[in-house]
Amino acid sequence: MRPLYSLAIVLLYPLVAVTQQKAPLSQQFETIARAAKGTVGVSALVLETGETAVLNSKMRFPMQSVYKFPIAMAVLQQVDKGKLKLDQPIRVLPSDYIPQQGHSPLRDEYPDGNVDVTVAELLRYNVAESDGSACDVLLRIIGGTSVADKYVHDLGIKNIRIALTEQVQVPNELMQYRNWSTPEAMTALFKKFYTGHVLSDSSYNFLLDLLINSGPGARRLKAQLPKGTVVAHKTGTSGTVNGLTRATNDAGIITLPDGHHLIITVFVKDAYADQETREKTIANTAKAAWDHFVQD
Repeated sequence: MRPLYSLAIVLLYPLVAVTQQKAPLSQQFETIARAAKGTVGVSALVLETGETAVLNSKMRFPMQSVYKFPIAMAVLQQVDKGKLKLDQPIRVLPSDYIPQQGHSPLRDEYPDGNVDVTVAELLRYNVAESDGSACDVLLRIIGGTSVADKYVHDLGIKNIRIALTEQVQVPNELMQYRNWSTPEAMTALFKKFYTGHVLSDSSYNFLLDLLINSGPGARRLKAQLPKGTVVAHKTGTSGTVNGLTRATNDAGIITLPDGHHLIITVFVKDAYADQETREKTIANTAKAAWDHFVQD
């Protein structure tokens, strides 16, 4: 029996060696993050198992347009309470439009303003097209940033701050740091959205569909995942000034092959790498998490 036992050890040794050579997931995140030439924060959670992996997960990062996700939740809560209706027309005023350097398909489509747009369509612009003007209109009709901020905090998510409108944030480079979140808090908010029954079924399904069909971010979380993978997510991006990009973000829910759900937030701040490299940092982080949590 000894020769067979010895042979088994010999055959198993390469497998053990390979396993030992693979770095822990958090360490992989740290290695991937170096390419961004900035600070990267990650919070990854497999919903059904509770497995986690993090990097700088308690650090504050500017959210940029990721904050349009909690704002959409706050709007839909008012829909659920009967204060607003999805088919309710809202007059969009020229004064609602953000400056030209900000992204706003709504402004570009109706440059003169004074147009009626339904709450549902404003939400679509806000989430699926990351429209800054639509975001500000939604904030206006719910009562301002303080209402959205309180809504998130009332859910038990404390380390997110919604302080400024897009009109204030867009033309003032340093103001974006006042709309901040930790990666851990944003992952917790997505978990609350997905499992906490904080919205009605109709509002939940409406927002989930917008997140899944969101246009921006093709080269971020979903870029290196298998074709057809369902990713419900929201991106955020700042401008670049003198080679410095203050925010390149993506956060959301990835459906794994076994039906489990990976909630992951990847925030990149104060980075000097180019856009391709910053986005690839997010994509590589998501792929590392996928490879770690997906069982062959």
